[in-house]
Amino acid sequence: MKPRTIRTLIVSSLLSLFALPLAGASRVGKISGVVLDPSGTPQMGATVLIAAEQVQASRPLEFLTNATGHFDCADLLPGLYSVHVTLAGFLPAIEEHIRVEDHRTTLLQIELGSVFASLERLRRQPNQTVDPDEWSWVLRTSSATRPVLRFDDGEVLLAGQQSQAEQSRKNQPRNMLELTSGARHPGSVSNLADSPSTAFAYDQGVGVRGRLLLAGQVSHESAATAGGISTVWIPSGDPNQGPITSLVLRESKLGPGGLTFRGLRMEHSNQLALGDRISVRYGAEYVMAGLQGNSSAVRPRTEVTVKLAPAWRASMIVSASPWQDPANSTNPMQSALDELDAFPTVLVRNGHSVLASDWHEELAVEHPFGSKASVVVSGFHDRARNTAVFGTGDVPNPDFLQDFFSEAFTYDGGGFNSWGTRVAYQQKLTDNLDAAVMYAWAGALALDASSTAGDLRDILDTRYRHSVAARVSSRVPRVGTQISASYKWVNRQVVSHQDAYGEATFGMDPNMNLVVRQPLPGFFACRMVALADIGNLFAQGYVPVTTRDGRVFIVPSYRSFRGGLSIQF
Repeated sequence: MKPRTIRTLIVSSLLSLFALPLAGASRVGKISGVVLDPSGTPQMGATVLIAAEQVQASRPLEFLTNATGHFDCADLLPGLYSVHVTLAGFLPAIEEHIRVEDHRTTLLQIELGSVFASLERLRRQPNQTVDPDEWSWVLRTSSATRPVLRFDDGEVLLAGQQSQAEQSRKNQPRNMLELTSGARHPGSVSNLADSPSTAFAYDQGVGVRGRLLLAGQVSHESAATAGGISTVWIPSGDPNQGPITSLVLRESKLGPGGLTFRGLRMEHSNQLALGDRISVRYGAEYVMAGLQGNSSAVRPRTEVTVKLAPAWRASMIVSASPWQDPANSTNPMQSALDELDAFPTVLVRNGHSVLASDWHEELAVEHPFGSKASVVVSGFHDRARNTAVFGTGDVPNPDFLQDFFSEAFTYDGGGFNSWGTRVAYQQKLTDNLDAAVMYAWAGALALDASSTAGDLRDILDTRYRHSVAARVSSRVPRVGTQISASYKWVNRQVVSHQDAYGEATFGMDPNMNLVVRQPLPGFFACRMVALADIGNLFAQGYVPVTTRDGRVFIVPSYRSFRGGLSIQF
């Protein structure tokens, strides 16, 4: 079947899915509550409006309390919500930042106060006890403006002041210092040198909820200095909610008297809900990077998720690069550090810098099994004009971008085009153990044994392969050791990544990989963690090949080690 015909069938299938009667959700939560008067009597007929805070244009959901004063709102997407309650004869009650999580019910007890009851509450002496579940009374200049006075658990807060809950969030570590040795992402031209380095990150609160993350890194190799700085702006304060904007600047010297890499990357992403059935995540990044002259590219990403039926949902993904999910990082400060090496691989072809490119299209269906397991079935298409190939060997050809400190190189393997399918199963086995298994059938660059061409690029071709991957993540109780191990097996030799998007989504790199995080006794109220990241532990996948430029080994991923100490305070 021709690729154009297959693409037409995928688009037609997606349109058919959108036309189905949509109901239920696979990842939804619920708000349930009771409305009382100051004496604790349930109030029937109170109007309850529930609106998502991250979607400004969404229409609030309206409910009326029953004879016992109760109301229920199900099928809510995870996120932050505001609840507004009104009833004739009482002051309106407003509660903001109510968090809804998937497969969980958020319980509320809302007390409607009168003007006299509110004044009496303000007069209460500090030593009088207060019901910890009391609803905060809010005085507003009008229903559409922000609060100017709020009574919260026995303290009067003026606008702009923070409650005890908000202040406790500020007590979390906001600084991180890493002393490490080894490349963060081997094979990336922005971090080729396997040398000691120092990295830092800082989490600065801005306004009531906003966060500005700052991170930087400096290499200590005198012959190949490298450094960079990144900033991440999160207006909502939650990396998993609302827009995120980042800016990264990077520079790396590739050896004494050698080339210098310079890069700029700007990214913006956001997410919104269209009604209660469709959610959209979108974003784009602009990259300008190179060695001798810069290459630039705009790399968009979009994901549309549709709720089909109870416990079923479908997603369509169109992306020029995988999502960098903050939720998959240790913490937001770690994600800001990861931004430093999120550049696409820079290659050299005919004396000019080019960026490794990839365009991914995917249609997926997900079905959860309870709240701890799910299966995702996907069909996808990958294509690229410039495919990064890594290897080792001393080759005089300038198209082989050599590392000064080793025989490692990067090479432009040329065009790539592949269709594929993937099945992934994830399960949380215990509170400290979760696992994932993934099968994929897709194409990858491999050697064409029948070719007699002299250039490496001419003897690489797309070949379809089967692969099976597994990942296990655990936390050892009491000692707190965090271990994550993954292994991906491909049935025949390849020299590029097979299903690179799936690897990034489910955290499974080629061959054997091991990550260990061990908390250490802290000093001066700081948290210390020893870390070790080992990639391609058994040095698998190296394929020998002889070209007219010499004999080299090419491999989907390098064997690498990065270890050190992380300090948070």
